[in-house]
Amino acid sequence: MNTYLIALDLDGTILYDFDSLSEELCLFMRKVQQHGHKIVIATGRPYRSSKFVYERFGLQTPIINYNGGLVTHPQDALFPHLNYTIRKEAIIDIFEQNIHHIRNAFSEVKDSIYLYQEEKSIEPLLHVDGASLIKVGHLKDTLETDPNGFIIIGKQGQGHYIADYIHHRYQGEVLARIWDLSGEYDSIVEVYTPETNKGKALEYVAHTLGFSRSGVIAIGDGHNDIELLEYAHIGVAVKNAHPDLLKVADIILDHTAKEGAVETFLRGFLGIQ
Repeated sequence: MNTYLIALDLDGTILYDFDSLSEELCLFMRKVQQHGHKIVIATGRPYRSSKFVYERFGLQTPIINYNGGLVTHPQDALFPHLNYTIRKEAIIDIFEQNIHHIRNAFSEVKDSIYLYQEEKSIEPLLHVDGASLIKVGHLKDTLETDPNGFIIIGKQGQGHYIADYIHHRYQGEVLARIWDLSGEYDSIVEVYTPETNKGKALEYVAHTLGFSRSGVIAIGDGHNDIELLEYAHIGVAVKNAHPDLLKVADIILDHTAKEGAVETFLRGFLGIQ
């Protein structure tokens, strides 16, 4: 029987809201591992807000956070971390030059949060539970070191101005993408490095765990999962995935996260009931 390294995105793939995780799914994922397969989480979330999935699945593998910006191993203190950061000078420049377009913003260094200003409505984006540090204030006064990530909540309809500034000012040294949301959060801009992607992180994890590319499956739903699916031998997209992800997927599922897409697929593909 072939054994696989299975990379799973969380939001929109495993999770259909911030923390819904059925006991049935957790038991199934433990059974998958009992059959010799390895599971690795690959998420844009920080570790503090993906830890509960890691623990309930009973994982003993590295974990990919910040869309590949940070790879650690909660069970192995000697594991060589992969840690990509953005120059804090670039973060401060982007923030200051676009302040008139910005509603709020926060930067993260591992599980520390550097928040521009307190705002109740954006707390779900911050994942404050488990944060090792929270500092509030202008980033030029609070940000102490190069961060793993930077999220800007732009004023409604103004995210493209921020993304355009980053593109023209940094010419690929720093990248930006606008999240595919609507309403008052239609201008959330994620700032990251060219090295930061889930595909490179998955390649690193596969190598450290001794898996060749032919033994890798990846399942996702978002634009930030494109490189993840491209690296995997079998790239799987859930039913309502981003259109650009559907273009690179080898398999498109008939179900969504809320309909149990991942469990249904893996039961059939791996022959585990």
